[in-house]
Amino acid sequence: MLDEAGGTEVVATAPATVRLTAGVEHVACMSLSPKGTLRWYAGCCRTPLGNTSRNARLPYLGLVTSCIDAAPQQLDAAVGPAGRCLINTASATAPVRATPLAFAWGGLRILAGIVGARLRGERASPFFDGNGQPLRAPEVISLEQRQALERGDASADPD
Repeated sequence: MLDEAGGTEVVATAPATVRLTAGVEHVACMSLSPKGTLRWYAGCCRTPLGNTSRNARLPYLGLVTSCIDAAPQQLDAAVGPAGRCLINTASATAPVRATPLAFAWGGLRILAGIVGARLRGERASPFFDGNGQPLRAPEVISLEQRQALERGDASADPD
């Protein structure tokens, strides 16, 4: 899922724009801390799907584009044209330039999308049930597991 610089392309969208058409039984969830972001993935093959807040009322989904079976034009038509910005560039494995202006503009677009979805009353999410509970209980990894995974220690794998 990583590109040549060690990054992952993510599209910010409202969860209501996404449908899981197959494999829902394989959807799994983990978090790096007890209060952290929910990281959704396919448990059968560990393909990342996206990130959400723990609060289902926050209509935001960071959708990992590499898991989508669509041409770039189809993706743009579905979620809007993505403005490209690079964040967390210090962790890149190859030289990349930070894009602070694009990041600021992207942050404003995300905020506008969240506010708009809230005003429209969009509540649907493929990752939460009708009561706002996560579709799957998140597996919270310990600090020790996280540190071992960051070192590349496969024995720290929670499964």
